[in-house]
Amino acid sequence: MDGLGQRVVVERLLDLDRLAGLDELVYVRRHGTVKDIVGVVQVRTLVIPAAGLGTRFLPVTKAVPKELMPVGDTPAIQLVIDEALAAGIEHVVVVSSATKPSLQRYFEADPALVESLRAKGADGVADRLESIGRDWRVTVVHQDRPLGLGHAVGCAREAVGGEGFVVSLPDEIMGGSALLRQMIDVCVDTSGSVVGLMEIPRDEVSAYGVIDPIGEVDGRGVVAVRDLVEKPPVEAAPSSMIVIGRYVLTPDVFDEIALLTPGAGGELQLTDALRAQASRSPFHGVIAAVDRWDTGTPDGFLAAAVEHAVRADVTGSLGSRLRSAIERAAG
Repeated sequence: MDGLGQRVVVERLLDLDRLAGLDELVYVRRHGTVKDIVGVVQVRTLVIPAAGLGTRFLPVTKAVPKELMPVGDTPAIQLVIDEALAAGIEHVVVVSSATKPSLQRYFEADPALVESLRAKGADGVADRLESIGRDWRVTVVHQDRPLGLGHAVGCAREAVGGEGFVVSLPDEIMGGSALLRQMIDVCVDTSGSVVGLMEIPRDEVSAYGVIDPIGEVDGRGVVAVRDLVEKPPVEAAPSSMIVIGRYVLTPDVFDEIALLTPGAGGELQLTDALRAQASRSPFHGVIAAVDRWDTGTPDGFLAAAVEHAVRADVTGSLGSRLRSAIERAAG
């Protein structure tokens, strides 16, 4: 497939004993299809699709990738990474674009800046900068064209290797790692892919991907999945459980992606690859029991940023200041 062949991967290899990172430029070429045999699954890698242009946030995203915009005082992509690290992830693969060099720059060590901060007594900020990527490995893969989520995930194939992996959409921020930890456990236990789920009012399902469940949701919030249906009419929806932006996938999904036929707009849809998996392999969903913020729109991003800032405010004064500001704006 076009776009899944030659590409540039910039990988920072970081030592666990806090040695300086080593920047490498690695040229990766695909050498045909390797059949991944799904047996005992290990999940140690996170894939973050981040090549989008952030058009809803223009003009700011001309200069600053949306993934680096702060939710509270932390870039959105770092919150997604922190969630995954707490769930046991060791390797982060960012599918970016050559038009977003600052996203790659975020993960690069900057000893001069750290030294300057320490000289000014700003050790807290310096420690925070040094912690980025220190105890986990980062690989940045360039997606040459925006051809859908399936294409973006496919671009991470060589970086992921033959293990299971997580896909986290950076437009969705979770209130903890519990959902992801449970999804990884289900994937390992069943040797099958797993999607995060949320129940919504039935009259809203036509805007989302919906699962066709097999049986009932168990006491852990886990349900077997027969199929996935993209944006069904309300009357035809097989359930009111929608797929959210967390996936734990077995490596054979890459073979399914390689077989996809482009749909509308020439895009390769990840849902189509997941449907193929569900038709022949164990496939489950886990209902989210953690807070979730959708930051894909300016309004949603603002709401998430405000709530995170209030939660992190140790003095408790920010909440009252915000209430006063809202009352003034309301007139």
